[in-house]
Amino acid sequence: MQPQAQAQARPFQEAFVFRALLLSLLTIAFIAVQAVTAFAKPESLAPLAEQISPSVVNITTSTVVAGRTGPQGIVPEGSPFEDFFREFQDRNNDGEEPRARRSSALGSGFVISEDGFVVTNNHVIEGADEITIEFFSGEELIAKVIGTDPKTDIALLKVETDTPLPFVSFGDSNASRVGDWVIAMGNPLGQGFSVSAGIVSARNRALSGTYDDYIQTDAAINRGNSGGPLFNMDGDVIGVNTAILSPNGGSIGIGFSMASNVVTRVVDQLKEFGETRRGWLGVRIQDVTKDVADAMGLDKAEGALITDVPEGPAKEAGLMTGDVIVSFDGVSVADTRGLVRQVGNSPVGAAVRVTVLREGKSQTIKVVLGRREDADSEASAETDDGAPDEGSEPENKSILGLTLTPLTDALREELGADATMEGLAVTEVDEASEAYEKGLRSGDIITEAGQQKVSAIDDLEARVKAAKDGGRKSLLLLVRRAGDPRFVALSLGD
Repeated sequence: MQPQAQAQARPFQEAFVFRALLLSLLTIAFIAVQAVTAFAKPESLAPLAEQISPSVVNITTSTVVAGRTGPQGIVPEGSPFEDFFREFQDRNNDGEEPRARRSSALGSGFVISEDGFVVTNNHVIEGADEITIEFFSGEELIAKVIGTDPKTDIALLKVETDTPLPFVSFGDSNASRVGDWVIAMGNPLGQGFSVSAGIVSARNRALSGTYDDYIQTDAAINRGNSGGPLFNMDGDVIGVNTAILSPNGGSIGIGFSMASNVVTRVVDQLKEFGETRRGWLGVRIQDVTKDVADAMGLDKAEGALITDVPEGPAKEAGLMTGDVIVSFDGVSVADTRGLVRQVGNSPVGAAVRVTVLREGKSQTIKVVLGRREDADSEASAETDDGAPDEGSEPENKSILGLTLTPLTDALREELGADATMEGLAVTEVDEASEAYEKGLRSGDIITEAGQQKVSAIDDLEARVKAAKDGGRKSLLLLVRRAGDPRFVALSLGD
């Protein structure tokens, strides 16, 4: 080909190559888009549901309820029509004693072993005379209660069967992340087996219990779902569906499942002992807030401040009111909730090292833990036989927005305080003061100021002066109300 002809053909060749390259790029882009679309499209949950559903059960409880003797539920108590309806009811009963009736309730649960152990909520089976487990296949078996734990609302049941049962395993709830997919299964509103899906909305939620550690989810949970499992996408149970937040009783996308890492400890103890056995330190504590930290001269608002040390392991070991627990068994303590859970998860009788800050210095003390349940069952009642003080009129003075007077035998009796308690009684609180804003009220008793005991007005004034001279901006008070202690930091002003 002549050079001139080659020069004329070159643009056509380049255009052809460009079009081919462009077509290739478009093809690759199209394939990539298809791949991304396929990846983004959620897969069906049916295979997972089919795999784990045989382990989920419906629970029906039966309870005998005493017969009613009056028109309860017909008219309000005290209504002018109450006598009329009672007379009408008596005529219908023909003078016979009201008959007891049987009431039933529904819930959910799940099988955790092939030999028939079943987990559910305590409130599902509480007070039941008979518990019937209905399996996914339709088979029904009577269950017996192995043990319950009202503090976490968990119950362990057992059914007897000759054939191995399908069961599921617990997963690690701590590995669950906000945004992970989850499935809730159970018997909502008595409609039978049901599946709902959602995500983990939040973790480490606390409702009202001491040992709460709830997973929040938007998977639909309704009445009847209580005690049912919350699954992750591996088919492991990461929670037990327990409660919902709702203004109307139905699901609004805020449900709570007790975390599996709490449940497994409870279930293991119920299986072994028939009851829970939690560690007990034996202290009353409160969070270290910023103003409390400032009043105590602490660098950070962390730890658990001891407000009282009754008879128990902590007192025997030497822990004291005013100590700040910063480490328990080698684990840093961020707040009271974390400490309570860690102590409760510790074995009874374990010797643990507790590090505290006492008067600004760190100190480590070994404590042998007791048993929480034993402490709860012990009732302590003390009587006050002190005679009223017949001395002169007690001194009153207003300090930090509080009108105070030294305790007398008469005041101790009036306020229900121990006969040996020393301190200052609050007789009035200025409603415009910081003390009122922080919850101090008439009838409170101040027993310490600046972590030193006070029994007279002069003692408190000396603590105020010492704090100001030391450059402190606030003073820490130990306040007792009905025997319950707490620390309150009040600003000293200029």
